[in-house]
Amino acid sequence: MPCTTILAGKNATNDHSTMIARTDDGHFDVKKLVSVDPKKQPRHYKSVISHLEIELPDNPMRYTACPSVDPKDGIWAATGINEANVGMTATETITSNPRVLAADPKVVYKKAASRKEKDVPGGIGEEDIVVLVLPYIRTAREGVLRLAELLEKYGTYESNGIAFNDENEVWWMETIGGHHWMARRVPDDRVVIHPNQFGMDSFDLADAFGAQKEHLCSRDLREFIAENHLDLNQGGAFNPRDIFGSRRDMDHIYNTPRAWFMGRYLAPYSHTWDGDQAEFRPESDNIPWSLVPDRKVAAEDIAYMLSSHYQGTPYNPYTSQNTGKKGAYRSIGINRTGVTSICQIRSDVPEAAKGVEWICFGSTTFGAFLPVYTHVTRMPDYLSRVTTDASTENYYWGSRLIGALTDAAYAASIQQIDRYQEAVATRGRQILLEYDRKAEKNGDTALFEEANEKLSAMAKEETTKTLNKVLAEASAQMKNGFRLSDN
Repeated sequence: MPCTTILAGKNATNDHSTMIARTDDGHFDVKKLVSVDPKKQPRHYKSVISHLEIELPDNPMRYTACPSVDPKDGIWAATGINEANVGMTATETITSNPRVLAADPKVVYKKAASRKEKDVPGGIGEEDIVVLVLPYIRTAREGVLRLAELLEKYGTYESNGIAFNDENEVWWMETIGGHHWMARRVPDDRVVIHPNQFGMDSFDLADAFGAQKEHLCSRDLREFIAENHLDLNQGGAFNPRDIFGSRRDMDHIYNTPRAWFMGRYLAPYSHTWDGDQAEFRPESDNIPWSLVPDRKVAAEDIAYMLSSHYQGTPYNPYTSQNTGKKGAYRSIGINRTGVTSICQIRSDVPEAAKGVEWICFGSTTFGAFLPVYTHVTRMPDYLSRVTTDASTENYYWGSRLIGALTDAAYAASIQQIDRYQEAVATRGRQILLEYDRKAEKNGDTALFEEANEKLSAMAKEETTKTLNKVLAEASAQMKNGFRLSDN
């Protein structure tokens, strides 16, 4: 599933929190935000897509998730934070190459050709991974190790990137072929920018096969690379992107421009992104996987990057100027996004208040990021009671309607979107501050459920107000408009 990921270490953020964020770019998937009771976590799991059956442990923790409303294709939990304050987002679809996939093929479901034969289950994939991992881990590193065990045992039918965070660490994991993998701890002072490609551009094999402080990988990765002649590096360098990733023309239209925009936003002074002397251009294959930002980042910065449509550049599809490059590249804030989340684990608040999930439904270009506490047993109806039919009674459909109407009347409506996004962020932070202080005396789930109801009511108020305004603008610009004075 095409997505965009941003990861931020604790020393790269304004409040010393860790953040992992991803746009879940499906095919207009209808999504909701829920809190999963451990009693409702399956003990025997069966994948819809791959028909794989797995026995799960008996000690799951409560966790939040953003599953699909229609379960016909599986759960697709997407992202969440568990009660141990560990966040997870899965998965970023990444690229590979024929050399890797021939050496370690993906594990794909095979339906029996006749009644005498049996179906052959496939591996695990995006449909399954959050449910199989998040309820059972107490640190980000544990998340890597649990998923690694599952990958080595069952394999995967996709090429995926997965992120984990806890209060102190952020880890990024990428699958290699059907069963292999590698993972890196994100440096505390860096922000990772990741658009649908195999991303890691450096890796310390000595650490991975030694102390394993910041690098982990499959036990046979060295042999796998050597036996299959995968290493394309020169001069003793080790760049995983060159070994396991891709360098296709399609990447230069679909993937690398997104990394360019995010890097340009994060480090506008320490690197040159525009003009004849640019170090990196939209189609560069060597855009860094991670950067030290020129200034520390907040959740709003991540929301801005994940809402990008190349504003301020010649590639903006909404520009009124004839740039000759308008809409040339795939935007980050795309029309078919189901849900986007920023899983934030904070360190300067009481334990129960550390986990906050910033949720945006629909196209991020026009949606607003709403913060909610994750130490709860239920989510407000406005976020969780979503149907497959359009409605103004939930945040998902309200966001989708705003996006479609604003796109149709962009110039007249975009100012309303700017006010909407700022209002939800500002009022959301005010409520967080209020309840963070209350949590110093009382940090039970009831307090945070009360806070979430207040946050949800605010989001509904601002969403309804904005929907009214953009509907009026879109209606005024309908092509069948006509006045007597038009004669």
